[in-house]
Amino acid sequence: MADNCIACLIKSPVALQSGDLKTDSSKPGVFVIEVTFPKERITNIEKITFKNYYTAFLTIRLQQRVSGESDKTVLKWKTCLRNMCLMSNPHTENGSQDYFSISKQQMLFEPNDVMTMRLILRQPSPVWVNFTLEDIKVYEYNINKNQEQGPWLPKLTPSEQPLNLSDGLPDPDVVASSVQQMWVLTEMVQNNSTSARVGRFDVDGSYDVNMLSYI
Repeated sequence: MADNCIACLIKSPVALQSGDLKTDSSKPGVFVIEVTFPKERITNIEKITFKNYYTAFLTIRLQQRVSGESDKTVLKWKTCLRNMCLMSNPHTENGSQDYFSISKQQMLFEPNDVMTMRLILRQPSPVWVNFTLEDIKVYEYNINKNQEQGPWLPKLTPSEQPLNLSDGLPDPDVVASSVQQMWVLTEMVQNNSTSARVGRFDVDGSYDVNMLSYI
């Protein structure tokens, strides 16, 4: 999975706060981290990993290239993850420094054709002076690679491949047909068999004189 990590530009957190940050002494409760991807390639996100640092809730917005009017490509912002809880209680340290992994299956839509990503961090508790996300990594979904080889089924070398046990064996359809015919014949013999006892040398209840001479 390490080879799918995207080389992206992660900007420093920007505080969102009403009023003048220089004169307002209250702690900002929202930070935004912007992540940009190379413009020369299509970025399809598979998962996002990071280490938390006292962030209580996380929202992720993606800027995607979508088809507009007259088949023109336009950029559109969409929310793919909304208010994910990173700390069970904002006032305690549970989850405050845990590692998290967010896969594309957890998002509200397929994170394809992404140009920019914004991580919106919220911490409503006044207990923590600073909060952010650390060690942010974005992994790309390689469509061609996943089609060639499944993620759980690696390709086998010739020495590891199972032997072809079908070589030299009869056609299974022919064998099945023969077994079916034998089963029918067995049923017919059982149904036509009698319960009468047959003697060893008697013929119609009598014995042949020539055969009695051998007794």
